[in-house]
Amino acid sequence: MSNWFEVHLAKLNKALDACQHRYSWTAYTESPSSKIHGTEAPKQGKARFEARLNQDYPLHLPGEVGRTGEEVSPYTQAPLGITYPKVDVDELYKAINLAQPAWTKASVETRVGVCMEILERCAGQLFENAHATMHTAGQSYIMAFAGSGANALDRGLEALAYAYKAMKDVPQSASWTRTFGAAGDANLHKEYRLKPRGVSVTVCCATFPLWNGYPALTASLATGNPVVLKPHPSAILPVALMVSVCRDVLGEAGFDPNLVTMVADTRQAPATMALLNHPDSKIIDFTGSPTFGQWIEQHCRHALVYTETAGCNSVVIESSTDLTAMATAIAQSLCQASAQMCTSVQNIHIPAQGVKIDGEPVSFDTIASAIVDAVDNLLGDPKQAAFLCGALVTQDTYATLEHYTEIGKKVGSVLRGSTAYNHPDYPQARTATPLIIALDDAQREHYRQELFGPISFIIKSPNAEACLIEATQNARECGAITSHVYSTDAAFLAQAEDAYNDAGASVACNLIGMPINFAAAYSDYHVTGMNPAGNACLTDLAFVANRFRIVQRKRMI
Repeated sequence: MSNWFEVHLAKLNKALDACQHRYSWTAYTESPSSKIHGTEAPKQGKARFEARLNQDYPLHLPGEVGRTGEEVSPYTQAPLGITYPKVDVDELYKAINLAQPAWTKASVETRVGVCMEILERCAGQLFENAHATMHTAGQSYIMAFAGSGANALDRGLEALAYAYKAMKDVPQSASWTRTFGAAGDANLHKEYRLKPRGVSVTVCCATFPLWNGYPALTASLATGNPVVLKPHPSAILPVALMVSVCRDVLGEAGFDPNLVTMVADTRQAPATMALLNHPDSKIIDFTGSPTFGQWIEQHCRHALVYTETAGCNSVVIESSTDLTAMATAIAQSLCQASAQMCTSVQNIHIPAQGVKIDGEPVSFDTIASAIVDAVDNLLGDPKQAAFLCGALVTQDTYATLEHYTEIGKKVGSVLRGSTAYNHPDYPQARTATPLIIALDDAQREHYRQELFGPISFIIKSPNAEACLIEATQNARECGAITSHVYSTDAAFLAQAEDAYNDAGASVACNLIGMPINFAAAYSDYHVTGMNPAGNACLTDLAFVANRFRIVQRKRMI
């Protein structure tokens, strides 16, 4: 085994420094451009993906009782035909428990070095992962390469850096002396041992399978806990690719590969509850729907639970210097990944009397029309539409779009209907463009929940203060991961920042000229853990430090 800790130490130190100072940095190349990688790497990645279709995936696990898998490409609407091990959870856990003791005894540097090597090798399969993510999660190729590849890897390295920091803050030993009256000095030698919690279960979501996969893996594995990955039934392949790398690296390092395993299932025969309820499951990482996330928080009391779900992400518009730039920034969030992102904007709050743009009054209707026009402009070119929207991960989204279109017609007005766009490369792709509905804040029951897919509301309130009250109340009570304010008034911006922060939500002000959905690893704290959108943060010390505990021994010298 190579000394992987030393091999990757410079990158780890850079990650630690970036976390400390919060500047812009990435450890992995975010662009799939052939100008960077050459022409062969992209071809080989696509070929490796295509070679896996209609085959048994080459992964064998303890407790295997058959094969399973039902992934369907959102682009071709054809089954991938890949099968994965179907396992008996109790038998799997027996093997995991046998694997753990040697890993627990390994040094911090050994475990962190193994995790660094895992991330490095996963970076080497980004092209294959991009195609796997496209044809399971529905992301566009570039989004799959960056958001579910390089950016997710960065989150994994970020979590690993914090895990290393948390563990190294605990000394291995100490000498202790104190005088107890006439008895004289008491001299003790103390030793401190890091003890992992136990088996860590990571439940991955359908749209970004590895967004929590990498950080949950590194946070738990580095701190000594075996990891079981539970992919969503529609997006197994990206997780399987990662698990294969983990098992290869662990084996090469002289450890039992069963320290990292995977439980695949189908919607008809789910396996998630068997994992969540298993008495040996001591850590649960969950990314997915708010309903299930809250159930896990309330019912899985035997485990340490970390959730990232979703909420009513909002925009409050009080004023702006540039209507077109602001509308375009908001529109891009409505389009990106067909709003199948936890950071997508859903609720746009505008005062009834309108706002001032560059000092001039502009009506509510004009602002709303500008946002609709910006969406239309972004999606006018099918290639651009394909790049921004990707495909729908599930057919069920069409029913939700139809349902809310009817609601819009009955209680508000449909400013923009959702239609399919013609994907230039995949004519059978499941596609949908944003549905935009205008409502008054009195109709809040229709927008006070996260709606999965390209559905958004432009909400009229009496004035800017009322907009802010409505948006922050929703953040506090329904959750929010991202929040935005546009204003040229310094006093209102300060008021808005305080109001969102008091609601346990982060807020961004006057973002233009960049993807406002973007959450930067090493700089942005993703999810606060202080509102219903999740109880954990990617990534801070709290995300890692409780995955191990400290036991001590002391002897009189």
